Amino acid sequence: MVLEVRHIKKSFNGRVVLDDINLSVAAGECVGVVGLSGCGKSTLAKIISRLIDYDSGEIFVDGELQMIFQLPEDSFNPRKTLGWSIAEPMRNRGFENISARIGELLGEVGLPVDYAKRYPHEVSGGECQRAAIARAISVNPKVLLCDEATSALDVTVQAQVVNLVKKLCREKNIACLFITHEIFILPKIADRVVVMHGGKIVEENSPAKIFDSPQSSFTKQLIEGGAFWRISANV
Repeated sequence: MVLEVRHIKKSFNGRVVLDDINLSVAAGECVGVVGLSGCGKSTLAKIISRLIDYDSGEIFVDGELQMIFQLPEDSFNPRKTLGWSIAEPMRNRGFENISARIGELLGEVGLPVDYAKRYPHEVSGGECQRAAIARAISVNPKVLLCDEATSALDVTVQAQVVNLVKKLCREKNIACLFITHEIFILPKIADRVVVMHGGKIVEENSPAKIFDSPQSSFTKQLIEGGAFWRISANV
């Protein structure tokens, strides 16, 4: 396994936010983590990415970990071009031939080379997220952590970004942890689905089994609520 989370616990001011969380992701595999706001999934993402500490447990990451955030515009320096920002992690790690690499990366995420000269406010949200993906894969990570990476995008662009992440992870053998509150996205990208509720994992299975025969009453409620959201989004 490239990413392993073992018995992670986290509390804030005496309130348990994560209670004995265990999950793993293999190379080339995508594990989707789904739950409502407040279930602990974003706290888990911050802990894995070392943005915050955990109380107890263990985390093992075999190689470089990169993160894709919910709001792509906010993850870029507005005063710098997209090309400058994509190059930053490579500069920090001493990569060579960075200019040529930027062009290759933009091509891999479906953006023209001249987008390297554009600023974040000069592109759409979907294009900005594509640039964020290019920046994330620039240093050849072993693990890609997507924290609500599609929730700020419209339904059509969501599908494009999901397909892009899935394609890149399969081609580059990257382990992906895809965190979302939109359960109906997961069959398009996830090999396994982890359902969280109240700081706990209440169910884990393949997307097909999660949807065809959910074992947890909360998972059933999540699917019913997701069905309403999906219908509303397509009206």
